[in-house]
Amino acid sequence: MSETVYDVAVIGAGVVGAAIARRLAGTTGSVVIIDARDDVGEGTTKANTALLHTGFDATPGTLEARLVARGYALLTDYCARANIGLRRTGAVLVAWDEEQAESLTGLQAKAEANGYHATEIIGADEVYARIPSLGPGVTGGLTVPDEAVIDAWSVPLAFATEALARGATFLREHRVASVEVGPATTTIRTDRGDVTARWVVNAAGLGADAVDAMLGHDRLDVHPRKGELLVYDKLAAPLVDTIVLAAPSKAGKGVLVSPTIFGNVMLGPTAEDMTDKADTSTSEDGFEFLLDKGRRIMPALLEEEVTASYAGLRAANNQSDYLIDVDAEQRYVIAAAIRSTGLTSAPAVAEHVVELLTDAGADLDLEERAGLPEPPVMPPLGEHQLRPFADEERIARDPDYGTVVCFCERVTRGEIRDAMTSGVPPCSLQGLRRRTRAMNGRCQGFYCGAEVQRLFDTHHACGTDRGSGTDHACGTDRGARGDHPCETRSEHHTEADDA
Repeated sequence: MSETVYDVAVIGAGVVGAAIARRLAGTTGSVVIIDARDDVGEGTTKANTALLHTGFDATPGTLEARLVARGYALLTDYCARANIGLRRTGAVLVAWDEEQAESLTGLQAKAEANGYHATEIIGADEVYARIPSLGPGVTGGLTVPDEAVIDAWSVPLAFATEALARGATFLREHRVASVEVGPATTTIRTDRGDVTARWVVNAAGLGADAVDAMLGHDRLDVHPRKGELLVYDKLAAPLVDTIVLAAPSKAGKGVLVSPTIFGNVMLGPTAEDMTDKADTSTSEDGFEFLLDKGRRIMPALLEEEVTASYAGLRAANNQSDYLIDVDAEQRYVIAAAIRSTGLTSAPAVAEHVVELLTDAGADLDLEERAGLPEPPVMPPLGEHQLRPFADEERIARDPDYGTVVCFCERVTRGEIRDAMTSGVPPCSLQGLRRRTRAMNGRCQGFYCGAEVQRLFDTHHACGTDRGSGTDHACGTDRGARGDHPCETRSEHHTEADDA
C-alpha cells in the first residue's frame, strides 16, 4: 500500500458512497473509495425495485422526506445528462378493501405535507380503466403521476466513474477490519493493507453499524431485510405500463407490480428480517408468497413466464430517520439508515453531507473546482432508448455494434468491449451483466454465456494496458501484497440479482 494520505476516505461504493465520493472528488482534495466487494454497487444497491421516488409517502418533516424530494430533482437532471434510462410511468396505489380505500385520503394529505400536490384519488372504475389487467375487488386508487422506473445499476456506476474522472481512487476488495483515529489522520486497516486519510465517511450500508462501532459509537443497529422478487418476460409488458402499488394497511405496504426500464415486469418484494448479511438466496416460501399476492393483484401475469428471480438485502435499522451526522473531533461522517429510498436521495445526501461539513468548520476545501469533466455518457440500456444494435449510424462507424452476442437482450460485441475498457471496468461476469444486460434475458446465458465469458476473459487479462492509465484491466490498486484485487469468475450465474 502506498504512503498516500488522502483528504477523505469513503467507505462503501454503493449508490450513496459513490454519490458522496463524486461530490468530494470535485474539490481540490484527494478522495479514495474503499469497498469490501469487487465492484461498484455490489451490496444492497444492486438488488432493488429500481424506482425513482417522489417522496410522496415519506414521513413529513423528516430528513428522509426532504432529501428524497431533493434527490428526485437532482437525479432526474443527472440521468438526462448522463444518458441513464429513466421513464416517468407514474404509479397507482390500489385499494383492495374498505380499510385501504379509507387510507387514501391520509396518503394524499401526507403527499401534500411533503410538497407533492399531483396526486388524485380515483374510483374503482377509473383504476380499471387505467390498468385493465388488475384482478377483481378493487375499491379505489391514488395516482402518483411522477413516480418513475430507472436503470438503477447505471446510477452508482456513473457516480463512481465521474468520481474517478475527477481524480478519486477506487480500492476494490478492501475489507475494513478496524479504524484508528489519530491526532491528524485516521488509519483504516483493511485485509489488503492500511489506508490513511484525514477524514472518513461511513457509507457502508449493511456494514455501517460495524464501522460506526469501530469509531466508538453505539447508536446504530443494522440488520438485513431480505426482499425476493420475480421478473417476468418482456412478453408480459402489455399487462402493465404503470407502477402498481398496494395501498397500506395494518399488514404493511404489500407487494408491487411494475414495469422495468429493461422491458420486463417485476413482482415483489417479500420482506423477511434476517441475521446473515450475505444471504441473498431465494426460497420456495418466498416464491409462493409472491405468486399468491400476484394471483390477486394481476391474475394474467401468472400466465406469463418468469425470466429470473432475485433477492436483495435492505439495511433495516433501529433509526426512525436517516442517520447523517458529522463528528468534527473525530473527523468522521456517517451516512446510514438510508433504506430503500437511497437510490433516489443519493445525490441529495451528498449535497447534505457537504453542507454539514461546512457547518462543522471542517478543514477541507468543499468548493467545487472549475473545469470539472462532464458526467459520463452511460450505455443506453433502457428498452425505450436507442440501443446500439438498432443504431445504424453507430454500426456504420464501428461494425462491432452490429455484431450481436446476447440475442435475448440484443447486446453487441461493441458494448461488451466498451464495458471492459471503461473507466470502472467489471471484475466479474456479474459486473458485466449490470453494465450491458448480457445474459439477463430469457435464456439466462444458456446460449451466449460461453461467448460472453470468452470476451470477458480476453479483455480482463492482466498485464495489458486497457486505456485506464494502469497495467491492470480494472484500473485499481493491486493492493499491499501486489496481487490482483479482483477475481475473474468463470462460474455460471447462480444468484439472479441481475434480472
